[in-house]
Formats: sequence, structure tokens, C-alpha cells
Amino acid sequence: MIVVHHLNNSRSQRVLWLLEELGLPYEIKRYERDPKTMLAPKALRDIHPLGKSPVVVDGDLVLAESGAIVEYLIERYGNGRLKPAPGTADSLRYTYFLHYAEGSAMPPLLLKLVFVRMETAPVPFFAKPVARMLARGAQKAFVDPQLKTHLDFLEGEIGKTGWFAGAQFSAADIQMSFPIEAASSRGGLDTSRPHLWQWLQTIHARPAYQAALARGGEYAFASPR
Repeated sequence: MIVVHHLNNSRSQRVLWLLEELGLPYEIKRYERDPKTMLAPKALRDIHPLGKSPVVVDGDLVLAESGAIVEYLIERYGNGRLKPAPGTADSLRYTYFLHYAEGSAMPPLLLKLVFVRMETAPVPFFAKPVARMLARGAQKAFVDPQLKTHLDFLEGEIGKTGWFAGAQFSAADIQMSFPIEAASSRGGLDTSRPHLWQWLQTIHARPAYQAALARGGEYAFASPR
């Protein structure tokens, strides 16, 4: 049976969702973030040297990285489901968004999180104004414009067909869920971008998404603000 090493409020939630969409049996090994540092516990290093989640174990295979896990599960168990036909334009879009999710969309969202926390991080009182100024300056000059560029791009792309890899729901939508949910939490995504906002409501209503949420437990990005 497939085992998912699942960290709360993490990318591993979308792996559970994919497994539910495929109707595959799986087992969950749960891990909790440190409430102060928000980092994964060291126990995850016993499964994979990087100590990150998700990690999937399937027989003798131990596989990390969300994109690699999605591709593996689709190729091994998908039987043509949740992936456009090879050689089509939609197939190229599918591959693009599988990689774009982590390669392009997540870095500015991670920077946003870092600088927001930097504003309230415990530092000597005399350094607080400087830390706050640097954090807000970096957000205004670089991070927020980058987020706007990406959200504008995604609003245009999802507006073309309703899904990221053409007119049909695919694993590319599952892979893209984490950065877009993160954007709804801290990146400025709201109803001013109606196509993305509707996409978010639509994926949240899918029975497999709800089933994965029930099995995975608390998930901070489950409901957009």
C-alpha cells in the first residue's frame, strides 16, 4: 500500500487529494510542525534525508518532491486519467504548470512569508524599526510586484479554459492548488481576480478534495478568506 508521510499545513495535502481523485488506497503517517519554528520534525529525516514533506513510500520506492510524486502516481496508476493526451497543446500546458507551481509561483510567496514574519520577529528593541523597515521595503519594492505579475498571468491563463491544462480538470490543477491557496492566504488573491477565485471555489467543492481534507486533518489553506 502507498504510504504518505504527511505534514500538517503542507504540500502533502495535494498528494492526498490526488490519491483520492485516483481512488487509490493509501496510509497516512502524520507529522506536526513545531509550533514555534513551523518546521517539520526531525523524524521525517528517518524517511528522507531532507526531512521534508511530502514523501511517498510505494514498496521499495521512497520518493520526495510534490511534482515528482504527482508524475509518478499519474504514470503508474493513472491509466490515462488526469492527464491530457500526449503530443497535444494541452499536454505541454500540463507539463508547464506541473513545473511552474514550485519553480516560479512559490518563491515570491515564500519570500512574502519570510518578510511578514521578519516584521514581528523577536529582535532587540533598538533593531525593530530597522527590521520592520527592511521587511516592508523589500515587500513593496520586489515581492508584492512579483506576486501581482504572477497573479495577473494566472488570471489570464485560467480564464482561457477554466482549468490549467485545457478544458478538463487534471493533475496540473492539483499541483497548482498549493501556490494559489497560499496566494489567497498571504499573496493578495481575492475576488478582484474572478477566474482564479472561481477556480479555487470549484476545487474546494470537489468530493475528492473534501475526502482528502477529512483524512489529512487541519489545513490552513482549506478555505480562502
